[in-house]
Amino acid sequence: MRYEGVVYRPPSEANSLLIQATIGCPHNKCTFCSMYKGTKFRIRPVEEIKADLRMAKIYYGDWIKSIFFPDGNTIIMKTKDLVEIFSYARQLFPFLERITVYGSARFVDKKSLEDLIALKEAGLSRIHMGMESGDDTVLSRICKGTTSDQIISAGLKLKQAGVELSEYYLVGIGGPELSEQHAINSARVLNQFIPDFIRFRTYQPVQNSPLYEQYISGEFELLTPHQALQEIRLLIENLDCPGTMVTSDHVSNYWNITGRLPQDREAMLQEIDYALTIPESTLRPAPITHL
Repeated sequence: MRYEGVVYRPPSEANSLLIQATIGCPHNKCTFCSMYKGTKFRIRPVEEIKADLRMAKIYYGDWIKSIFFPDGNTIIMKTKDLVEIFSYARQLFPFLERITVYGSARFVDKKSLEDLIALKEAGLSRIHMGMESGDDTVLSRICKGTTSDQIISAGLKLKQAGVELSEYYLVGIGGPELSEQHAINSARVLNQFIPDFIRFRTYQPVQNSPLYEQYISGEFELLTPHQALQEIRLLIENLDCPGTMVTSDHVSNYWNITGRLPQDREAMLQEIDYALTIPESTLRPAPITHL
């Protein structure tokens, strides 16, 4: 397999075969992100991707059960090309159970329902979507390139198509000023389509990103650990997503909050209340501001 640059994947794809289908991100303007800065986005030719799948077949044999196709927003590829790649992967690996990609709402929503059904039938199991927020003010400030209405539209189409949706909520991305509306409006948006997963990521400043510079200059203020936990509490209180799995599966988070809605709601809230009794200084060291 051939890789270009740093390859990123969600923690839940730790055991997946990684085959780059795209290089970089077609949007690449989010102020909080530095992952693909300096990388010109391009789509790899289908034959190159299929060649990498054949290399994996030689190396691993039949025993691949999950494949994740990075980089950012691989869903932007033409539907017919994705169908060809997914179908080819299923032919090569007889025990393949899951195919996943990154796809933000803006690019998912460009696909028709028929496109998404075709991708599902070709083998697409799950899309990892960095919603970050359901609040339009926050989305605009971080230059996400999407709106709450697009997030809802994309989520509804994916649910209709039968593709699992893993949504990412970025704790603290609105700062203290917008924390409450960030949580409440995000819950409102998520309730419209009920994703399969809601995964927490707590914002930490990353060098080589615009928001890092705003943080260093004092223009953007981080939430304290307790404020971050209170924001999560407010979100969970307002979620009406039967069957959704909520999880804190990332090192950025101050506390492990995991459960299925609605049955585990009270247990998660109690866990947060317990965490709020712990001194903030012991939850995690302060973020690094320079190297």
